[in-house]
This record gives sequence, structure tokens and C-alpha cells, in this order.
Amino acid sequence: MEKIKQHLNYIALGLIFLALVSLRIWPYKKTFGLLLGLAGVACLAVYVALNLSILKQSFKRKSFLYSSNLLLVVVLVLGILVLINYFLARHHHRFDFTEAKLHSLSEQSVKVLKNLKNEVNAKCFFREGNFNKASMENLLNIYNYHSKKMKYEFIDPDKNPGMVKRYDISQDGTTILESGDKESRITSSSEEDITNAIIQVTRETKKVIYFLEGHGEASIEDSEERGYSLAKDELGKLGYEVKKLSLALSDTFPGDCSLLVIPGAEKDLLPNELDTIRNFINNEGRVFFMVDPETSPGLKPFLLEFGVQLEDDLIVDTVSRLLGGDYFMPVVSEYESHDITQEFRYATFYPFARSVNTVEEKPEGISADILAKTSPNSWSERQLTEKEVVFDKDKDQAGPIPLAVAVTVETKEEEKKEETKEAGEEEKEAEAEEEKEQSPIKQKGRLAVFGDSDFASNRYYNLSGNGNFFLNAVNWLTEEADLISIQPKTSSPRTIQLTPSQGRMIFFVSVIILPLAVLITGISIWARRRSL
Repeated sequence: MEKIKQHLNYIALGLIFLALVSLRIWPYKKTFGLLLGLAGVACLAVYVALNLSILKQSFKRKSFLYSSNLLLVVVLVLGILVLINYFLARHHHRFDFTEAKLHSLSEQSVKVLKNLKNEVNAKCFFREGNFNKASMENLLNIYNYHSKKMKYEFIDPDKNPGMVKRYDISQDGTTILESGDKESRITSSSEEDITNAIIQVTRETKKVIYFLEGHGEASIEDSEERGYSLAKDELGKLGYEVKKLSLALSDTFPGDCSLLVIPGAEKDLLPNELDTIRNFINNEGRVFFMVDPETSPGLKPFLLEFGVQLEDDLIVDTVSRLLGGDYFMPVVSEYESHDITQEFRYATFYPFARSVNTVEEKPEGISADILAKTSPNSWSERQLTEKEVVFDKDKDQAGPIPLAVAVTVETKEEEKKEETKEAGEEEKEAEAEEEKEQSPIKQKGRLAVFGDSDFASNRYYNLSGNGNFFLNAVNWLTEEADLISIQPKTSSPRTIQLTPSQGRMIFFVSVIILPLAVLITGISIWARRRSL
């Protein structure tokens, strides 16, 4: 009985520990765990009651004071650690040390997430055995890290047939993003598709892009190499609606036209069509010209009105020959500073292109910027009738050659109300003139002019950064800077190239010499101790 009295505290602690373990392992058997816990607390109370006099004497000893001080310090340290852990759990920061930032979102995606006004819910239908589930969950976790308005949940189609029927899920790995009454679904786990789906469900209106036809342009319905069906599909992924447009029998644009694309017209546009386009630009319209060499001569004087100079030439680039192309596919790897080229670092190829430049004296209200130039090894071939293409320094222009230009058409905002002025009030007239000079600038239109249309065709759309550059230009023209086209991230291989001699040296040092040295050292120590 005396031994039980002395060790009842250990029995109490053991029962409490067993209670915690029981509740952890069998959470559905809470009654058994609670009974063990209550028994432990009861044993502890009995121990204190039976050993109260001994405990009082122990409290007066110096060892108890020292022990209690130590226990207090330990409790304080643990409390501080708990508070730090609680703070960091709610305010944490991710660090990505990979060179290609494989575990981070692009700046465009982060910008979209920071600008979210409404919650976006992602319902991910993934079976347990789907190997893309882990990557999708990790990616959505990063999205949630940047914005708490981005929420997600994973649903097993096999265990939730009701949800599958409700959302009409027919493919494993489908993700549905919802915001309000809008919905978008994707079947991939790429950052580009997720971000663009977020933009689609949070954007208030859907913009319409028209592709001009009737002058020999390639069709957006054509899935052959020359067509633009791939560009149409990619624009659709960004939430645009793409249609065809003929201006021959119309003098006005559709009211929902956000952008007109002229993809390589082979024949000249009619005068009334040019007048319609001019009026469209002057009324905040946006036009994307893609003009091939030796086509549409009528566009040359038309574009001069907006500070753009089309040359009757053909760009020759010897660098493209080194990359597997011919001399008539100029390569652009460096770009001028502009919103279109911001953070764009991919090479683009332009098969059979002409030069596009800005005029020195631009018309009033026109600002034009060069976007891309070819390499210094290129030149502008001006002798198109010659059979042999050779650089002539007296007639041809040496590179770099510009082949893409962005134009902003601006006019001063006109006064809608005329103020009456009294005669002799010179001071008021001076103030009115000063206000007129400082009147705000109102943006009236945007143009992009590229010296090639094939770079965005089905054949070359996925060649390096061609498709991305085309989408960037469209997004700038439509003022949809948030819409993005993100290149997939790839990790660079980390390999070490060793010579045969270096390989043999590493083998002998690591496999033979070092183990042998350890063995000899051990034997010598053993022999020395044995002789003592």
C-alpha cells in the first residue's frame, strides 16, 4: 500500500498519456479515452491528498525552488516558441531557390490574384490514382498563398457521383472555376490555363475580335498550315470571342468590335474600307496590321498618316540559317522597351518579312514605338528583282532592321462648352489659353503593325515565342494586360562533365583509398589498445 501511495503520481501520468494516445488513434471511441483521462486525474488528486504533508515540506527545499525556477523558464521558452509558431503559421513567406522558379507563379499571375475583387472557387475532380493531382494541389496552394480569395477543393469522382452529374464531368482531371454566376473549366494543370480561367470568370464583359476577310487573308477557320485556327483557339482560351468581318459592303464597324486584325491581305483594301478603318481608329478603335512583302501597296500611304513607314523590301538574316531556317526567316531575340515586350525574353521568327519603321516627323497626336529589330547580321534587301540576294551597301540597308511597330493615337480633349468672354478681359483670355494648352490628353486609338503575317499562322504559331508575342500584342491593343501567355517552366539539367582521368581518380579516392585509410586506422588503434 505504501508503494502505491508513493508511485500513484506515475500511475496518474501514465493513465493521462494513454488517454491522449487513445483519443489520437481511435477518435471515434472518445468515451474510453475520456474515462482513462478522468481516472488519471483522479489518481493524481488522490496522490496529492495522501502526500500533502510531504509535498509541503518539499516546497520549502532549495532544490524545489531551483527546479521550479527551471520549470518556469522551460514553460516560458515553450510558450514563446508556441507564439512564434502561431504567428509564422498565419504570416509566412515562401522562398523558391530553383533557378527557373519552378515553384513560383509568374508576375502576371500574381498581379491577377492581387486584383481579385470576388472569391474564386475551384472544384477539382481528380481520382485518387491521378498522377497530376499532386502537381495541381501544389499549384493551387501557391495561388491560395498569394490571395485568400482563391479557394479550392478536390473531389473524387468515384465517391461523389452526385457532384459529377451536377457539373457534367466526363473527364478525370477536370477543374471547374466559379465566381458568381460565371464558370470556366479546364482539363490541364498548367499555370497559364488556371490564370486565364480565373480572368474569364472574374471579367465583367467579353471582348470580340474580328479578323478581316475578302482580300486574300488566311481564315481563322482554316486548320491548314496557312490558317489561323490555332490563334483563334488560343484567343478563345483567353476569353475573347473571335469572328470574321467583311467591310466591302459596310461603312461602319460592329458595335462590339474591340479589335480588328488584318492578317496578311494580298490585295489592296477598297477606299471606303480604308475610310471606315480610319474613322474606327479615330474613335478609339484598335487595329492589328500584319503586312507581308509585296502585298497591299495601298496600305503604305495609309499607315504614313499614323507615323508608320512600310518599306518595299525583304529582310535577309544570316543568323536564321544557323538555326535551321533559310535566309528569309529573320530572328528577333532582343526587343525594345514597351508594354508589349515587358518581361518577354523569347526568340521570335518571321518567315518572309518586310521592314516596318517609324517616320522621323510624326503627325500631331501620334506616338509610335519600335517593338522588335532583327540581328546585326541581317539587312534590308531593296533589289527584289535580282535573282541572287547579295548585300549591296549602296542600295541595301544594314541591320538591325525594325519589323514591328506599336502606335498610340492621341488627341487633345475638346472643350464641350464655350465660355463667354467680355471684351477687354485680357487676363481671363490668357488663363483660358493656358488651360487649353494643359488640357488632358485622351487616348483615341491603338495600332500594331508587323511586317509579316505568317509568324502567327498555324505552321509557325508554336515556334519559340511567336504565339506569345502575338497574344501580347493583342492584349495590349485591347487593354487586357492581365491576360497572359506563360511559357512552361523547365528545369535545366545539372550535369558534370568529367574526363576519363578525373573519373578514375574519383573512383580510386572514394571507393578504394578512403575506405582503406579508415580500415588501416581502425586496425592500428585496435592493435595499440590490445598491447596496453
